[in-house]
Amino acid sequence: MADLLKEAPLTAVQVEALVVMKIIKHCSQTFPTTATGFLVGMDAKSTLEITNSFPFPTIEPPPTDGHHDNNAMSNHTAAAPRHKANTIYQNEMIRKLREVNVDANNVGWYTSANLGNFINLNMIENQYHYQKELNERTVAIVHDVSRSSQGSLSLRAFRLSPAFMLAYKENKFTTESLQKSSFRYQDILLELPLQIHNSHLLTSFLHTLPTRPSETQPSMPPSLSEIPSDAPSPLHPNLTTLSLSIDPFLSQTADLLLDSIESHHTELANHQYYQRSLAREQAKITAWQQKRKAENASRALTKQSPLPEDEWQRLFKLPTEPGRLEVLLNSRQVEQYARQVDGFAAGVTGKMFAVRSNLLPEKME
Repeated sequence: MADLLKEAPLTAVQVEALVVMKIIKHCSQTFPTTATGFLVGMDAKSTLEITNSFPFPTIEPPPTDGHHDNNAMSNHTAAAPRHKANTIYQNEMIRKLREVNVDANNVGWYTSANLGNFINLNMIENQYHYQKELNERTVAIVHDVSRSSQGSLSLRAFRLSPAFMLAYKENKFTTESLQKSSFRYQDILLELPLQIHNSHLLTSFLHTLPTRPSETQPSMPPSLSEIPSDAPSPLHPNLTTLSLSIDPFLSQTADLLLDSIESHHTELANHQYYQRSLAREQAKITAWQQKRKAENASRALTKQSPLPEDEWQRLFKLPTEPGRLEVLLNSRQVEQYARQVDGFAAGVTGKMFAVRSNLLPEKME
């Protein structure tokens, strides 16, 4: 039976409502610092059920030069899921859960994000640690605190694709290996559909809650002719929807998008520098080989032993190609920001087109 469960691929993630509330509370309390924790539950065929969650203890990094670095603190917190002390804490918590006979299977971890800024090396290393060593069928739950503050809950589940797991294990992120495997940045993460589940006991309790009757019962007119003419129409225009103010989250996301594009261009410039250095070294090697061949030809005429032609491997050192993993992650993050900008700008763009004639300067006659 266990073999059948492992063969069935994960198709959905089911999270208990209590777990959602605990994740939201933890991420909101630590915002803007990254919050992390581990998830427990059970694997039911192709659905991963998450029944409980626990935050990781806060471990402060040692101070550098007598003061605390905020960036170092954020990176240290983001790497908490694979920290040795937190691994011991996690195993001890799972052991205690088994003693009280509740779901105590490690099914993943969760992290907080700010405007979709979660696709980075820390997130990849954490999920790889869970999928490789703890449990292959684990997920990473990402809660975007900024998006959720607008009124719509942002909770997403991700896994690393099998192709990326293999490439990351072999550490093959060179241009040649990526071309052979046809690996793209879209193939890094697999997003699973997520649904929130309430227990039957809680659902029954919600249905038994009495609803408060309205204090005044509106009197319905007996005919259409008796409806007052000044009564507000259900489709009465709401002028507040015509506000042209730009969403502040849109400008922040656009700034993050520009930063990611700049990082992407920096990685491309480093790769172009490597290509130029490689071309220069290869030109030197070709010139040396031609010179050695000419020397051996002249030595052959004088019946002397030829010189070794592979000596260039000791004299010349080819530059090492930089890894393309950062470029892949930046490309995936740029795509994430672009989708968010598209969602934020949809409403504002429609309003701008509606009043375009008033925004454009008048034509000179």
